[in-house]
Amino acid sequence: MNRIAAAGLIASLAVSGGVQAAKYAEPLKVCSAENEMPYSDKAGQGFENKLADLIGKELGRRVENVWWTDARYFVRDFLDKGLCDMVIGVDAGDPRMLTSAPYYRSGYVFVYRKDKGLNIQDWNSEALKTVKQIAFMPDTPAETMIRKIGRYNDMFNYMHSLVGFKSRRNQYVRYDPAKLVTEVANGNAEVAVLWGPAAARYVREAGLAMTVIPDDNLRSDGEKVPHHYSTSIGVRKGEEALLKQIDQILAKHGKEVNAVLEAEGIPLLPLDEKPAKTASNDQRKG
Repeated sequence: MNRIAAAGLIASLAVSGGVQAAKYAEPLKVCSAENEMPYSDKAGQGFENKLADLIGKELGRRVENVWWTDARYFVRDFLDKGLCDMVIGVDAGDPRMLTSAPYYRSGYVFVYRKDKGLNIQDWNSEALKTVKQIAFMPDTPAETMIRKIGRYNDMFNYMHSLVGFKSRRNQYVRYDPAKLVTEVANGNAEVAVLWGPAAARYVREAGLAMTVIPDDNLRSDGEKVPHHYSTSIGVRKGEEALLKQIDQILAKHGKEVNAVLEAEGIPLLPLDEKPAKTASNDQRKG
């Protein structure tokens, strides 16, 4: 057998061996949202579905989604009980699990129509004091700041109308980012305030403007209200070996990861972004 033929045979065996290894390896069980677009859905249309597939491919493990419907309990009921191995898109340093090195950083955004002449750069913008409706989700930095600027009571009924006035008491009520963006596109609200990765796809499709909110916001009592966050991949506590593999993949395939995020239109901030200086921070230093 000549050298070229021998090399071809070796390569063929290596490839088939890799395929067989992936075929028979333990599946990579991913805690995935059944219907939480643009992150994840059963049809695999979310950008986190794509990231999970990328990691599974690099690990040589078939991705098996373990679907959850209630964001409040999936860590306790799925990850902690060993029903899944990995969670895409958690806050860096989430104390409930081990988290990878962050693979992106983003922020909350103002969404508005380009043809309305609104100049909205931060929470001090005059337009926010006069617009009729602001679409936002409860229990987010947006609610905290809308309370601070004195517009919460004005928006109370409208906010609840976005989910058909469903009570959030003892049940998970999902605010659909696509609906909030559509409210702006249709003119029902002048502004929406959303987490950038949740809004980006729909903002682009609707041809709206999106401005990242600066990360220098304070509550009425002087405490900081973070608007920029770093995102990681989480695994169950005690799974250091898997976490190490994931970190290696994120480091080696950063370009592919960024390509998925950029295709989504997500506003990406520097991973090493320094915390914004605020009056509150300065006081603590003194």
